[in-house]
Amino acid sequence: MKELTKAEEQVMQHLWKLEKAFVKDIVAGMPEPRPAYNTVSTIIRILETKGFVGHEAFGKTYQYFPIIGKDEYRSFYLRSMVSNYFGGSFQKLVSFFAKDNDLDVQELEELLKHAKKDISNPNEDE
Repeated sequence: MKELTKAEEQVMQHLWKLEKAFVKDIVAGMPEPRPAYNTVSTIIRILETKGFVGHEAFGKTYQYFPIIGKDEYRSFYLRSMVSNYFGGSFQKLVSFFAKDNDLDVQELEELLKHAKKDISNPNEDE
């Protein structure tokens, strides 16, 4: 899997939310100033080439859908970030996060409590 550019990720965020969409639907869901239709269309074709997006033809127009799920990409991206910036150590990531956000011991214990709950119940959404 390849890392997405900022523009590709923005398009994917909208497609993940919509689940299936035509280019015009993706453009309509983007914040102002919205990119041009042709720009989004080009990005969608790039995402298709990268294996992130598939399509279903309706005459001359296509409805697009994600092939790579948001959770799958999030896991890939996080592992890549931890590898590239924290020497592959999640402990270093958490330590950096705690220092950078000036977390105290009580806040860290609360995070640990939530992490343990998420590990025990991986399919529950909060």
